[in-house]
Amino acid sequence: MRRCFLQALMAGPMAVALSRTISAKNKVFTVFTFGDSILDCGRYNEYGVHPGQLIVRNNDFLFPELKGRDLLSQAASMTALLDHRARDGGVVDNLSWQARGIKATGPAVALVTVGGNDLLAGLAADRGEGIACFQQRLDAFLQALPVRPVLLGTVYDPTFGDDSRNFLATDARIARPKFNRINAVIRRIAPRYGELVDVHLHFLAGDPSWFTVTIEPSLRGASEVRTVFLPAVLRAFHAAQNA
Repeated sequence: MRRCFLQALMAGPMAVALSRTISAKNKVFTVFTFGDSILDCGRYNEYGVHPGQLIVRNNDFLFPELKGRDLLSQAASMTALLDHRARDGGVVDNLSWQARGIKATGPAVALVTVGGNDLLAGLAADRGEGIACFQQRLDAFLQALPVRPVLLGTVYDPTFGDDSRNFLATDARIARPKFNRINAVIRRIAPRYGELVDVHLHFLAGDPSWFTVTIEPSLRGASEVRTVFLPAVLRAFHAAQNA
């Protein structure tokens, strides 16, 4: 109940401000999210906050140090909207379903995080062609997606590189090379469609408070995901405004 009240309290003024902003500007820049709980982590904090929301409009109550570091605060000739399609538990095979109904768009950016649940679902122990299939499916999804640029995030590591903290049923000596291969695939594909966002590297400098329920972004974690994506989103936004 408290969570619903807090969400409603914060959403009301934001919705009014957003409607006024949209009416004052004609061009709209859309932020799309696809993938998994790295981007769809609102259920893991009491405020229902997730990175896409914070990129479009910072929550100045929760994160006053980032006031003004959002799209709506920097909008000049256009405004920004969020089309949030990422889903907790998402895997590479879900991505096309998440993108259903999207046609050619106006100015936009796509944020994508995928791979963690694929590892949990079996790729961490895969000894066959699983990772090659993951690469083919991710590449096919991005090629068909009518949104550019794509900001493709690496998979973070809740163990901070410490195999003694392994939470998988698979031995870390088997799982870690697969984890590294998934991120290598992401790094290889990202420049074809836009830009790499190294979530993994950013989170290695964090601490356990960035996570909850072992592997999910906490409230702080949601803000940190926002932080690592934000520079690339702002570059795309300013380029669209200046086009």
